[in-house]
Amino acid sequence: MILCFDIGGTAIKIAHAFARDDIRPMGRVPTPADDFTAFVGALREAIKAAPMRPERLAFSIAGVIDPDTGRATVANIPCLTGRRLQNDLEAALLVPVDLANDADCFALAESAVGAGRGHEVVFGIILGTGVGGGVVVRGELINSGGGFAGEWGHGPVAQRILTEANVTLPAFACGCGLTGCLDAVCSARGMEKLHAHLHGVQAESTEIVAGWEAGQVAESRTIAIWLELLSGPLAVVENMLGAGIMAVGGGLSNSKPLIAALDQKVRARILRRFDRPLIVPAECAIEPGLVGAAILGLGRRVASAA
Repeated sequence: MILCFDIGGTAIKIAHAFARDDIRPMGRVPTPADDFTAFVGALREAIKAAPMRPERLAFSIAGVIDPDTGRATVANIPCLTGRRLQNDLEAALLVPVDLANDADCFALAESAVGAGRGHEVVFGIILGTGVGGGVVVRGELINSGGGFAGEWGHGPVAQRILTEANVTLPAFACGCGLTGCLDAVCSARGMEKLHAHLHGVQAESTEIVAGWEAGQVAESRTIAIWLELLSGPLAVVENMLGAGIMAVGGGLSNSKPLIAALDQKVRARILRRFDRPLIVPAECAIEPGLVGAAILGLGRRVASAA
């Protein structure tokens, strides 16, 4: 059995995984975000409550593991940041540990049991509070040792001068410390910032998307520019990866018309010609963080036994 954890800033979700088609969510407990001893204690309690001693512990975390140092950066869980997290957890819990960030786990889940089934290369896209992603090739994360692969939302690539729309945008500041990132202008919060810049009106991303779906003028202009900003970089990602499918999760994926519009825009800009959608809503029916962690742990179990 693999004991799986999806680590968030407020809650730790738990699951028992016996096989890819036998992953059992077991509820959640509060995250001790500021106290590593208490954090480890919460994990120990989950191990004690498991029906058997787990073979491995698999974690989905909302952060990044530096592939060179093994140190974690987890913005919303300060007690984990700066630690060589895999080493520290294995030393404390005496069970092999597998770690991946939440976007990578989402991509693994979609590749194994979601929209990416049957595709050699799957790109999992997050369009929500942030813009992120993960890359799975032949069932394995491309960055199996941790790292930043799939983080297409960061880097100063957001287009600022859109001639057809007759608009010039500022280089919006991003939380990563750079300016001009897609995350800063195409995430849900970025869409709201874009709408306010274009129209001087504050609105929630859900309201903007609903207004676009209803044909409202201001919202339609915002979404047209949002699609323009996002589709070019995403087309470059597709040309580079050759993904057979791009599965979208996050709050903005709840609008199927929005994802369909993004798919049409991107497919018009890539080298490969598809006679089917390339960009589709995610299909993993249960917690993708837990499912992805389970897939990770089950795969490492097989590899360690070989």
